[in-house]
Amino acid sequence: MTRRAVALLVETSNGYCRGLLDGINQYAKHQTDWSIYLSEQERGAMPPAWLDTWQGDGIVARVETDAIGRRLRQLNLPMVDLSAARHLPGVPWADTEDRGIAELAVEHFLDRGFRNLAFCGDPGLRWSNARRDWFRELATRAECRFFEHQTMHRYDPMYRWDRVASGLTDWLKSLPRPVAVMGCNDFLAHQVLDACRTLGISVPEQAAVLGVDNDRLICELSDPALSSVIPDTRRTGYEAAEMLDRMMNGQVVDADHPLITQPLGIRMRQSTDTMAIDDQDVVKALSFIRRHACENIRVADVLKQTELSRRALEHRFVKLVGRTPHDEMTRVRMDRVKVLLAETDISIHEISKRTGFEYPEYMAAAFKRATGRSPTEFRQLVQSDAAS
Repeated sequence: MTRRAVALLVETSNGYCRGLLDGINQYAKHQTDWSIYLSEQERGAMPPAWLDTWQGDGIVARVETDAIGRRLRQLNLPMVDLSAARHLPGVPWADTEDRGIAELAVEHFLDRGFRNLAFCGDPGLRWSNARRDWFRELATRAECRFFEHQTMHRYDPMYRWDRVASGLTDWLKSLPRPVAVMGCNDFLAHQVLDACRTLGISVPEQAAVLGVDNDRLICELSDPALSSVIPDTRRTGYEAAEMLDRMMNGQVVDADHPLITQPLGIRMRQSTDTMAIDDQDVVKALSFIRRHACENIRVADVLKQTELSRRALEHRFVKLVGRTPHDEMTRVRMDRVKVLLAETDISIHEISKRTGFEYPEYMAAAFKRATGRSPTEFRQLVQSDAAS
């Protein structure tokens, strides 16, 4: 059997597309024998020059402009589109369901007591508008107040970051608080966090911020770390590759019935790790704890951020947060320990230093009380799950 040549016109610069490529690669390695051509491709770029001479059998592409859609159609090859922009009508396509993404976001915010829900999108992206529409409908059904801001389209020739930032800060200043903001993707949610920091808006206490795509680099580089909806990109990529394989084998695929996958859930990080609270003393205390818990602070340090007595603060904390200030400090430290155990290979001794414990034995004892496992057992369990 002749080895088929397949081109992938999918950008590698973001986590969503790398997940798609992982799924395509998994199918190609285990289910067929393809010669894959992958070049660096910028989102929204012009059709690559190598298409003029490339002799292949099929294409998987993220068709984000009319220009590349027209060029690909000229090739008259089996192809699958991984974009919901629909610049290549009549071609089978695959994507994550926007309604499912919006449902997860609204449920996440409602579970945390938010009644002011806001959406920040890019008007030039079809999927952003679809997520906005579903988010607005679901927020309205839940009898929440809905707010919206559309930035300048990222690929507008007149795009300027200073204008985008100015528009974001003006919008955020106008919103009631506490408010929960969904960005159409992680990139835009990261910009919302930057604007909050410029304005001195406490995240997540005054504004909870959620992205989409769970791009680990963007989420972890954000301050605070960005919570995000997790699309099932590997499955989407795998099934798109399977679809292309069937097309190259002569099977007719109905382009009117796209391959739509459901999101996997939400990876909660610090940007939404809160409850909607109107009590400003508790908000100040929570914000201080979230930022300084790993510096071995005490409840007395938290009290200095308010004008309350210890008894009054603890009463309000238990009523509004469900935990005492001391318990919240422990929870934040333990969550940080879990992240360092799961996502790094640094030593237990170093982790204890980074999370404010004088001795690693103290950290190990506190961790076992909180989780029922030792730090070493927890790390081994996470690593074995990742390997499987």
